[in-house]
Order: sequence, then C-alpha cells, then structure tokens
Amino acid sequence: MNRTASAFIVLLLAIIGVAATYAVYRSTAAQIANEQRIIESRKLLDLLPLDAYDNQPLEQPLALAEMTLAHSTLTSGYRATNRGQTVAILLRSQTQGYAGAIELLIAIDANGKLLGVKTLKQSETPALGGHLGDWPNAWLQSFIGTSSNEPTDAGWALKKDQGQFDQIAGATITSRAAISAIHDALRYFDEHRAALLGSGS
Repeated sequence: MNRTASAFIVLLLAIIGVAATYAVYRSTAAQIANEQRIIESRKLLDLLPLDAYDNQPLEQPLALAEMTLAHSTLTSGYRATNRGQTVAILLRSQTQGYAGAIELLIAIDANGKLLGVKTLKQSETPALGGHLGDWPNAWLQSFIGTSSNEPTDAGWALKKDQGQFDQIAGATITSRAAISAIHDALRYFDEHRAALLGSGS
C-alpha cells in the first residue's frame, strides 16, 4: 500500500471519528442540558421538599408588579404547585448589605407563612456577615413560620433595636438588611396574594 492510500485511509478514519463524536454529542446534548437544568433548579429550590410540588417553578416566572419595596427590590418570582394548587411562592429579593448587594430566595406558603430563606449571593465580611451565605443556615431558619404580621411590625427588628430577632454575631448591618428584606417579601405577598397564588388556589 502506497503512502497516498495510507494517508487517505487515515483521513477517512479521522472523518468517521469526528462524525461519530458529533453524532453522539448531538444525540445527548439535549439530555445533558436538561439534566444540568434539573441540578441547578434543585439547588435553587432546595428550600422546598421534592415531593411538595410537581411543576417546574423556574420555567414559569411570575409577572411581578411594584418590585421596588421599602428596603429591598424583587428581581423575580415563581409559583410552585402540586396538582394545580399553589403550595409556595418564591420571591427573589435584593437588598444592600454591609459590603455589597445581598440576594435572597424567600419561600412563602399559600397562607403567607415563611417556609424558608436561602442566600443566593453575598459579599459580606468572611467569618462575620459572610455566614449569611452558609447553607443550611441556622440563623435564616429561625424565621421559618413567621408572617408579615407575626411578629408585629415593631417585632421585625433586632433585639438590640427592640425587636424579636437575634443577629448574626458581629454583623449588625447584614442582619438588619436580611430581616428587612424578608419582612418586605412577606408584606408583598399579603398585598398581592390573589395575583401571586393564581386562580384555583
């Protein structure tokens, strides 16, 4: 076999290999992308038990009105449903902390009770306000079960401000910002309950 024939065979095998690789990639790309979306969605939605909802909340964002609140800004919202009934509203909130923007995901049940809070982004001081980014977060879990009026407006503050909540050690500004953003979201839910829950809920 001469060199030309050998080179042709090598080139042909390379083309076949590239074509096969491309075909495999094309046939699995959608599945891989879908699985990646599920992983990312689960990471964002781990405030809720997996069996609590049967829809894909992140694929059905809510149209929010009046997104600038007293102490924070809502950037997006989602509805989690089970058999067509709303089980939770998730509000993505941004507020100003000590060192920069803090982004929270706040889950509220259909009765206006807080189900959980997760920090999505923060740049607070490590070992102080930076603990807000820990997951799970014992301090944020202490708010579970609260609502816009339980405690009262005066109670939605740090104990050092005559309120009902402890602060993250050494992080007064961070703690105040998070408390205010959570309270904002709960009040927003109460003020827009019908639109957020949707029909049939």
